[in-house]
Amino acid sequence: MTLDDIMALAPVVPVLIIEDAADAVPLARALTRGGLFALEVTLRTPAALEAIAAIAGEVEDAVVGAGTVTSATARQAAARAGARFAVSPGLIPGEGLEGPIPLLPGVATATELMAGLERGFSAFKLFPASVVGGVPLLRALASPFPQAVFCPTGGIDAAGAPDYLAEPNVACIGGSWVAPKAAVAAGDWDAITELAQAAAALPRRRPPPPILT
Repeated sequence: MTLDDIMALAPVVPVLIIEDAADAVPLARALTRGGLFALEVTLRTPAALEAIAAIAGEVEDAVVGAGTVTSATARQAAARAGARFAVSPGLIPGEGLEGPIPLLPGVATATELMAGLERGFSAFKLFPASVVGGVPLLRALASPFPQAVFCPTGGIDAAGAPDYLAEPNVACIGGSWVAPKAAVAAGDWDAITELAQAAAALPRRRPPPPILT
């Protein structure tokens, strides 16, 4: 499955900070039941790689990836754990299209975008989206960089999501609101499924490409 295929799965990619690996499988099942299939588990906790391995091994509908990947070593570790894609907050020195799993690099400026395009990337994470310019920045980048497609992440909530998804250069968005910390701690998986259903139903202007098998 290519990065384009993964970004086409749903309009929202949940950004997950998993403190306890025991929560990983029920959380992933709650999200996939709601129609969100590409799940980004951030490498911000000691439980992250174990959580990725558990989801990869036990949740058939999930396409689990690793977020906060900031080095080649982390990309390799995520792949060994079972991640099928990696997301970075920026451009990783020396990392390009070639690697153990597809990489979605982060950019915040036109200069960084140009550097990413030079390495062969065409899909990018705009991060932190709400801080670096949000929707106006996406509109400004669309004309000079028509080949670039984005997954904006950072500071996006349910209220702001439709504005991002209305942009033709946005394939999907990343967000943590679909898995609130309190709901995860309480094991309220039904509430998370409801949030996922609402997120999965969000319209997006950019038509997703066909899924290739």
